[in-house]
Amino acid sequence: MLVIHHPDQALHDPEQVFRTGRFIDQPDRAERYRIFLDVVKDSGYAVVEAPLDRPEAITDVHDPNYVGFLKTAYARWSERPGYGPVAIPNVHPTHRMHRKPTEFLGEFGWYSNSTSCPITEGTWPAIFASSQVAVHGADRLQTAGSPVYAMCRPPGHHAYPDLMTGVCYLNNAAIAAEQLRRRFGKVAVIDIDVHHGNGTQFIFWRSADVLVTSIHCDPQLTAPFYAGFADEIGEGGGKGYNLNLPLPWATPDKPWIAAIEAALQRIRLFQPGALVVSLGFDAAEHDPSQTFKVTDKGFAEAGRRLRALGYPTLLVQEGGYLSPALGGYLRSFLQAFQSGT
Repeated sequence: MLVIHHPDQALHDPEQVFRTGRFIDQPDRAERYRIFLDVVKDSGYAVVEAPLDRPEAITDVHDPNYVGFLKTAYARWSERPGYGPVAIPNVHPTHRMHRKPTEFLGEFGWYSNSTSCPITEGTWPAIFASSQVAVHGADRLQTAGSPVYAMCRPPGHHAYPDLMTGVCYLNNAAIAAEQLRRRFGKVAVIDIDVHHGNGTQFIFWRSADVLVTSIHCDPQLTAPFYAGFADEIGEGGGKGYNLNLPLPWATPDKPWIAAIEAALQRIRLFQPGALVVSLGFDAAEHDPSQTFKVTDKGFAEAGRRLRALGYPTLLVQEGGYLSPALGGYLRSFLQAFQSGT
């Protein structure tokens, strides 16, 4: 298995995020990147650094104006006297109506629906590198003939074409899927992060070329709240090409694997040319989110079943946050995925 990464991914490292009326420890710290990198190096996988040379792939999925905003947001924030060290929007339009503001704070809120996406000096280099890891992973998958792990961080599956949300800024999995769609014709996405991949769903909502499946906690119980229900199946040409499998709080291995198998059955019927796995470990029993109860054995079984599909597969890292067990979840999944046993 080939592993793709870039050291700039660690440049985004805000210590706190504002939620539930207070500042709390940010769950997506740069230490995640270093833990994942240590695991893949210690496991003996081939590890390469992504070139940062495909910016146009981002705007195949994202609004160019939004991308331009992300590039300049921290510099514009820093120019304002009295503003704090971290850029966080404090206004958000409930309904966007028809007019994007031109004043910076209004524009910031336009492109963000929560306080969960702080921007620092290192944010743009990190999210750009993460997107390029996904792009290079897609490129290498087309030629390697073996699975590729795009070790993306920050994650991306909540990001919409012009909206940052849920610690996600650029949708790495969607960017990669779009590149693979152009090569393979049809692509399936399976998202096993504990939170619904609402951005990925939205991006391919009307597409019959990209099947999006997601196994996640019931959105009536947790973020993203407003998407991820079982009756969301796509629209227009994409109707029937979106499958959500929401599960209850504290779901353990057995029903989680059963839901993954249901998604795999739909993927087999679709017969894609390639598979993108939005690989989250926040369904784990020891993850700080404390949402599902999936064990090391559960992640290993998921890895075996995904590999058994037999499609060219790109793994794109999503969630899974700091705990002493985090590296072990990745190790268990990759070992089972690599060996198939």
